[in-house]
Amino acid sequence: MTSAAARSPLSSVSSRRRLIVVSNRPPVTYGRDADGNRIARRGAGGLVTALRGLLERHEVTWIASAITEEDRVVAVEGAGAVTMVAHDPRAYDLYYNVVANPMLWFIQHSLWGPATSPVIDRTFHDAWHEGYERVNRAFADAVVAQLDNTPDADVFFHDYHLYLAPRMVRERRPDARLAHFVHIPWPDDWTILPIEMRRAVHDGLLANDVVAFHTERWAHNFVRSCADVSGGCGSTHITNHPISIDVEEFDLLRERADVLAAEEQLERPEKLVVRVDRTDPSKNIVRGFRAFGILLDEHPEWRGRVKLLARLDPSRETIPEYVAYRTAIEAEAEALRARHPGAVEVQVADAFAQSVAAYKQYDVLFVNPVYDGLNLVAKEGPLVNERDGVLVLSENAGAHEELGEWAVTINPFDVWGQAEALHEALSMQEDERRRRAEAIRTQVREHDVASWVEGLLADLDRVSA
Repeated sequence: MTSAAARSPLSSVSSRRRLIVVSNRPPVTYGRDADGNRIARRGAGGLVTALRGLLERHEVTWIASAITEEDRVVAVEGAGAVTMVAHDPRAYDLYYNVVANPMLWFIQHSLWGPATSPVIDRTFHDAWHEGYERVNRAFADAVVAQLDNTPDADVFFHDYHLYLAPRMVRERRPDARLAHFVHIPWPDDWTILPIEMRRAVHDGLLANDVVAFHTERWAHNFVRSCADVSGGCGSTHITNHPISIDVEEFDLLRERADVLAAEEQLERPEKLVVRVDRTDPSKNIVRGFRAFGILLDEHPEWRGRVKLLARLDPSRETIPEYVAYRTAIEAEAEALRARHPGAVEVQVADAFAQSVAAYKQYDVLFVNPVYDGLNLVAKEGPLVNERDGVLVLSENAGAHEELGEWAVTINPFDVWGQAEALHEALSMQEDERRRRAEAIRTQVREHDVASWVEGLLADLDRVSA
């Protein structure tokens, strides 16, 4: 296991190289406009945003699922810049909506309550074999076909959707160079998942030459679970590199016309607390609202002076657990408004310009996930903020390993502690706010997404050498 801080300079991998990037989501999706013309839209999700920089620096073939109906047409035509894999719709539904989300996502974010959930029945076993295995096989087939065209390419798998595909590729192309980055937390206890599936997850990952995580904590947990499930990591190199953001992109975003317009419309009191999240149970929004209510209960001097602005992107709204959590968010917001009118504003929409505008104007950025692989909000917000805002950060966010010394640290389950942390952040002296904010900005600028990519490629080169 390699510490990011101990690595040598990365100039040896800065030249362009052939890469096959494999992810569930594509960097671009297709649709039709009102006149029936095909249009391309930027793909959603933090993973796609982070990986898009690869396209500028290397010769990349991107393999991803056909998400929209027009994607499926593109897949059949073989057009576009991305190799779209058009899965059987029922298989994809089982793969994505039953196995990957919520089962694997909930296991890896420690969201299940073992006393009552999950219940693993025959339906789930069928979903594993007819959905997750089948879709991973389709991805592996696409990778092997591409390796036949470019045998010198490195293969770069991403995330929990594709745990089985590396072994399927390795069996057919033993000499391929394979790496896998896991973007979400890795727990050391996988006993919720049936043993044969547990072994398949670990065996699939260990078919890679390199397996990487955001933090030393998640990498350490992986080594422990491999010892329990597979007897060890074998020859696979386990490493950690915290992902980052495209600094130049955010420097441009902060001055973009739609961001400036959103900023003008933003209504702020004396102090503004901002959170930017998806409506995902792992983001801990309900506890966050409760903590803000406790702040106003315990510290009446803040009533009427501070507001919580929650910018929320809707997430996985076809999955029952997410629908229930969205309902819980709305109920908690109403309860908070009833006790403290005007104290919270909730905006639920996919509106990135409004999020960047909120980033620029916060006095406190509230990031309290139950668990998070990294959490890019903790980097995006401080980079563009113009008020030397304070970062209040969960100790279970991967970003805490990198930024924790300049944040106000919280336990995501302790709502009273979160309320006191918000009070501390709101009361912090100007010079201390500036010192912390400048330190985070410097860290993000010096460790951007390009250095993340090059670090991973350097690890793959070292293993191959």
